[in-house]
Amino acid sequence: MNLSHLTFRLVVVVLLFSCDHEKEILSGEGYVDVRGGKIWYRVSGNGKQIPILMLHGGPGTPSHYLNPLNALGSDRKVITFDQLGCGRSDAISDTTLMTIDNFVEQINTLLKELQIDEVHLYGHSWGTMLGMDFYLKYPEKVKTLIFASPCLSVEMWENDGDSLISTLPDSVQMVLRNNINGVADDSATLAQAVAVYSDAFYTRKKPISADLDSATWSTGLNVYNYMWGSNEFFARGTLKDYDRTKELSSIDVPTLYTCGDFDSATPKIVKYYQRLTPNAKFVVFKNAGHYTMHDAAEDNVKAISEFVEAVD
Repeated sequence: MNLSHLTFRLVVVVLLFSCDHEKEILSGEGYVDVRGGKIWYRVSGNGKQIPILMLHGGPGTPSHYLNPLNALGSDRKVITFDQLGCGRSDAISDTTLMTIDNFVEQINTLLKELQIDEVHLYGHSWGTMLGMDFYLKYPEKVKTLIFASPCLSVEMWENDGDSLISTLPDSVQMVLRNNINGVADDSATLAQAVAVYSDAFYTRKKPISADLDSATWSTGLNVYNYMWGSNEFFARGTLKDYDRTKELSSIDVPTLYTCGDFDSATPKIVKYYQRLTPNAKFVVFKNAGHYTMHDAAEDNVKAISEFVEAVD
């Protein structure tokens, strides 16, 4: 091989590598085939900084309510998707698909489809459980972890719920505890009691946004009931024994914990998680319940932006 041919081939290789290394993730919506059906995703935002991938809660509460966090896309792509069984993704009835492992692989398949090697991984509520297990299996694909209003121990979540119920009027407490103990009240009375709890610890800002309303009406209730159970305050589904507190000390990436000061994931417990996690930060949003991106959208975006920019 003469020198000119060798030089030409080296130039081609360099150019190809450069194109691949600087590959831009295209904005838009689409569907990806995963085990059990198709999942819907959307890529928004601008810039070539490491993208942020959003994991919604539930299980089965689709990503509409995360829309306020699209404001994070000023210098990076923001990727949201509806997990299988809810929202704009395919519905499912096969309970063998309703496993943490299967949802972890949905994330992995989506990243492969989008040709993304590494993300800032944001999870909210059930999404923190999913994000934690994705990190444990694919740590090389996670630049940072953002645990928003986390549930990393179901037992601690239940204890939080019990303590918060105790702060409500006696008449509301009685109805909610009857429900937990399987004692039936009429549906209107129960709905009213749950609304009092929700207004105090889930969505303090009124009126409820259209995004939250859309998420509520397109929730995959069968997924939620199978994995968590029919009662928000006490897990009877397959997640009932979930606890990753022992694994928190093994986290080897920068981690941000957030919650509202009136969150159903209480600041006391979230602070406990933070203390178990190396190189972790903690931010509490004022006058916010569990849906902090609804109650304190601007503060959310500021805290997350500052965190990921410091790492980038």
